[in-house]
Amino acid sequence: QVQLVESGGGLVQPEGSLRLSCAASGFTFSRYAMSWYRQAPGKERELVAFITSTGGRTNYAASVKGRFTISRDNAKNTVYLQMNRLKSEDTAVYYCKARLDSGSAYLDYWGQGTQVTVSS
Repeated sequence: QVQLVESGGGLVQPEGSLRLSCAASGFTFSRYAMSWYRQAPGKERELVAFITSTGGRTNYAASVKGRFTISRDNAKNTVYLQMNRLKSEDTAVYYCKARLDSGSAYLDYWGQGTQVTVSS
């Protein structure tokens, strides 16, 4: 059974930090690229950060570049999102996604999300 379980969300003050984790099971984690997305109330889900299966390449949304860092530990089947200097506009539900590119199609798995609220 495929599972992606996010954790680490919560309430934090502006300029604070949080580290999100996404624990994977039920598939070969090291073959999948991983991403973090977020969705704020009334807005579309947006890509926040991406990391390749080996961790050799990362990409970030312009709004978080320099503040957020995505990383992964393939031995622990876990991807992380370190979020620093948080702003109120970072408030959203954060989701992790696993993607396998088979060459002819994509296979995606999603987690259930974790709430991040940035407020004083």
